[in-house]
Amino acid sequence: MENITKFDPRALRLFTTAFGGGQKTEISSVHTFSDDNGVENDVVNIHPEIVYQTFEGFGGAFTDAAGYVFSLMPKKERRRLIEAYFGEGGAGYTAGRIHLDSCDFSVGHYEAVEPNDETLATFNLSRAVKYIRPLLDAAQSAYGKQIPLMASLWSPPAFMKSNGARNGGGQLLKKYYPLFAEYICRYIAELKKIDFHIVRLAAQNEPKAVQIWDSCVYTAEEERDFLVNYLRPALDENGCDDIKLLFWDHNKERLYERAAAVAGERVSGVFEGIAFHWYSGDHFEAVDLVRSRFPHLKLVQSEASVEFLKFDRNDIGAAAKYAHELIGNINAGMHAFYDWNIVLDQEGGPNHAKNFCDAPFLFDTCTSKLEERPVYSYISHFSRYIRPGALRVAFSRYTADLDVTALKNPDGAVISVILNRGTDEKKVVLRIGDKATDIRVPGVSISTAAIDF
Repeated sequence: MENITKFDPRALRLFTTAFGGGQKTEISSVHTFSDDNGVENDVVNIHPEIVYQTFEGFGGAFTDAAGYVFSLMPKKERRRLIEAYFGEGGAGYTAGRIHLDSCDFSVGHYEAVEPNDETLATFNLSRAVKYIRPLLDAAQSAYGKQIPLMASLWSPPAFMKSNGARNGGGQLLKKYYPLFAEYICRYIAELKKIDFHIVRLAAQNEPKAVQIWDSCVYTAEEERDFLVNYLRPALDENGCDDIKLLFWDHNKERLYERAAAVAGERVSGVFEGIAFHWYSGDHFEAVDLVRSRFPHLKLVQSEASVEFLKFDRNDIGAAAKYAHELIGNINAGMHAFYDWNIVLDQEGGPNHAKNFCDAPFLFDTCTSKLEERPVYSYISHFSRYIRPGALRVAFSRYTADLDVTALKNPDGAVISVILNRGTDEKKVVLRIGDKATDIRVPGVSISTAAIDF
């Protein structure tokens, strides 16, 4: 018989954000545990003795668009934005993502070299960091140290591609594999000089997508060839051996197939993990399948964003979608989460392809006011309480009407997040070992239970 470690919970601090009638309500309460009386109904069990993956933490993207909006903000609103993410009492972000060269969330197209420069003699990062660097500098000042960054590219320089353009897909020409690898190494080396702490890299954002904005297509074989035979050796030879490589950086419906094709046989040690987005649906089973079949790979959600073309900007369900996504991916084995733009303007831009999206904060350039969006509250119910190094722990729930996850922080506290997307209040008997306590979860709400031992 398995020896079960005894946990003796002392108190539960419950933090709830509800959006009844569209109005935001914050509720906090303290609950004590009593002896389990054999209750069978309405139970959510937590088993801190059973642990799974280590969770790194949460971050957001320092895009050109976010940096441009930041440049338009008055100092008071700048401070409010930065403190909300990286200050004491804020969301608790500990990481970030950047793009190398332009992406759709850029004020316009740009590259670090002039057209047809095969010697990289014109390499210059002045445009690439024009808006991103002041935003990152402000965040790092509030954070008190360098912020570890994930970097992604949306397209190689246009002259290296089959279609000769940043937009519209195209492919990296095979003759430019060595030069593009050198280009990426140069990029990272120059960014390091100006306090960009890049720790991981995906060489192509969404390599299956032909977009009306910056994009490039790689088959699994092409991606594997470029990363294994060109980019990884170039990084190692150019003083960037500390950079961890991710691949795919795209949706989950083909996550397993890409993992099998790229990180299968004969590539041991090349990849840190596989990155994924959420735009094709839940597919939590795909994440779990990669976890079980490729346990050496880290699972990194590198992007999430709600497109205003698909969601009404006042639909609270869009924010709840974030929590559903986070809970599903954490339970499936995810190791880290990066949200997309940390701030946008009132339209959800700028975006040179006009693919406007929501963000945790929108800044109205007409009124100079910063609007906190519901998604900020929902993400913060995870990021504020789940600390880097937390271990996912086992649980069971009594109903599919509630999304639940639980993790154990390095200090021993257990954090459980409970999402109620329905309109009816739910009773929860939270049970740990031979102790239990009753809580109530309002309709259209998210709750975080911080359990001390």
